[in-house]
Amino acid sequence: MLEETNDNLPQAQQETDGGNLATDIQANDQATTNPEMDINQTSAEVDEATEICKKQQALNEIEASNAEENEDETLKARHEIPMLDYDTLSMEALVKELQKLVTNEKVMSIRDHIEEIKKAFLSKYNHFIEEKKEEFHAENPDSTEEFQYHFPLKAIFDQFYNLYKDNKNTHFKSLQNNLKTNLEVRLAIVEELKELINPNENIKDTLKHFNELRERWKNAGAIPKDKYNHVWNNYHFHVENFYDYLHLDREARDLDFKHNLEQKQKIIARVEELLQEQDINKAFRELQDLHRIWKEEIGPVSREHRDEIWNQFSDLTKKMHDKREILFEKIRGTEHENLEKKNAIIAQIEELATIKVNAHSQWLVQIEKVEALREAFFSTGKVPSDVNEATWAAFKTAVRNFNSFKNSFYKDIKKEQNENLTKKNALVAKANELKESEDFAATTPIMKQIQEDWKKIGHVPRKYSDKVWAEFKEACNHYFDRLKEQKSEENAGEMEAFDKKKAYLESLKEFQLTGDHKTDLDAIKQHIETWKSFGKVPFTRRHIEGKFNKILDALFDKLSLSKKDSDMMRFTNKIENLSEGGDNRKIENEKIFIIRKIEEVQNEIFQLENNIQFFTNTKNAKKENSIVLEVRKNIAIHKESLDTWKEKLKQLRNLNQE
Repeated sequence: MLEETNDNLPQAQQETDGGNLATDIQANDQATTNPEMDINQTSAEVDEATEICKKQQALNEIEASNAEENEDETLKARHEIPMLDYDTLSMEALVKELQKLVTNEKVMSIRDHIEEIKKAFLSKYNHFIEEKKEEFHAENPDSTEEFQYHFPLKAIFDQFYNLYKDNKNTHFKSLQNNLKTNLEVRLAIVEELKELINPNENIKDTLKHFNELRERWKNAGAIPKDKYNHVWNNYHFHVENFYDYLHLDREARDLDFKHNLEQKQKIIARVEELLQEQDINKAFRELQDLHRIWKEEIGPVSREHRDEIWNQFSDLTKKMHDKREILFEKIRGTEHENLEKKNAIIAQIEELATIKVNAHSQWLVQIEKVEALREAFFSTGKVPSDVNEATWAAFKTAVRNFNSFKNSFYKDIKKEQNENLTKKNALVAKANELKESEDFAATTPIMKQIQEDWKKIGHVPRKYSDKVWAEFKEACNHYFDRLKEQKSEENAGEMEAFDKKKAYLESLKEFQLTGDHKTDLDAIKQHIETWKSFGKVPFTRRHIEGKFNKILDALFDKLSLSKKDSDMMRFTNKIENLSEGGDNRKIENEKIFIIRKIEEVQNEIFQLENNIQFFTNTKNAKKENSIVLEVRKNIAIHKESLDTWKEKLKQLRNLNQE
């Protein structure tokens, strides 16, 4: 209750000892705040009583806040720091706000902000950890390992929150000592005020002493908020008692009263201006400061103006309080809108927890939808405080149910992923076994097939995925890096072989047959052996082999070799070139071609032999005619061809055995 309450007390009560005044004032406050409502009261009386209650509520609210700030003046700064809607911020943003406030602001001015940040952060953090725990148990259903999850952001949050607590404890220790000392000083001043009423003392000395006490009171410092009203009311009671009962210099007193009245009228005029202020919170904050000035800095007014001036001030205070209540009502309306939005989001998550999908890609779509809904939930502002916990619990339950529904799908494919892991580990072992092989011709196709097999294997459990892939990649890279290095060395030798063969082709242009069959055949064979000794040429330079073979064909044509001998010499040279090139696929294709040719020639011989039997078995066939002779000649040619093809096949098979 403000000091003006004393103006309404009976005179006898005002003369009571200051030590009992708090009880008297409290009784008076209760009578005003809770008026007795008789059943016979009129509607107007009830309305009047209600207005009195509302007015007193507004005054009490300001009194409580001023008492708190008087105890710790650093609390005043909290009104200058914007209170954000922390529920809508991410955990990262919350930690940044916490760090900024703890680092830059006074500890008690951020008390409410820190608690709101803590509540918002821990709600999100606990929900996050619950989800991670569910994921862990879903991925490790048979594991006895205890769930652990390191979240670096939580450590940063704890660091700054603990710093805030340490600063607050240090501040409280210092504050409590000062409050206790200041209270003792103020109580001592009140006791001295009581002793001022002494008719035997010189009035000038009394006034001097009175002014000294007022100055000491002004500089006495903050006191505990639970003692604030009691001590201030006692002080003002005895100040007014000094004015009213000592018959001081009336002229000086009246001037003082007049000055105080003018100051309070200025405050009333300012409050009337504040009622037009658009920023209601800012206006209410200034009104709170004006109440403090009215109470703490401006003295009493004459009795004839006390009730009137006070009623004007308290009526304006109620109007401001009503405007603030309208603002709060609007905020509550927004909170109800937010509640509807959050309930709609929860309903959508609950619906997603009933839609069954059977593919990982489809689940990714569902997960993205839930993540978007989660973000929308967190970015939606506050809901009414009485349903906040229930709304948060419903949201967590909805998300948990969706995660359980999702995890049931992944549990079903867990066995398949473990089987895939076994297959991939087997490929890793095989790749590691072959990665040091020196037989590149045989190993390279195997390594390539291992890589193809790897691609065909599906997903493995996520916690093994990176590890098994790294091992497989390392083994494959190691082998193919060695292969590349070996090929580089081979390429150098192949280019040297190409240069030699190119030069040798030029020298063959000068070669002439002597006419002696054996000598020329031996010379051609020597050319072939020399050509082979140069080695393999690069793949892109293989055309030089064709040029050499054309020269051989021309030489063989000049010799009187049988067709079979010539054909076999050409074939031997061709196969040796393929063998040196390590082209097993072409060798295998050649074998298949020869087998088919053998079958074709055999079928042709069989058909010709059947035809000749037709002519020789007829009654009129006394001797073989020209047709029969031609058929027999064709049979002989085909048999010679068959022998050549069989010889080629035999040569290929001997090559494979080697």
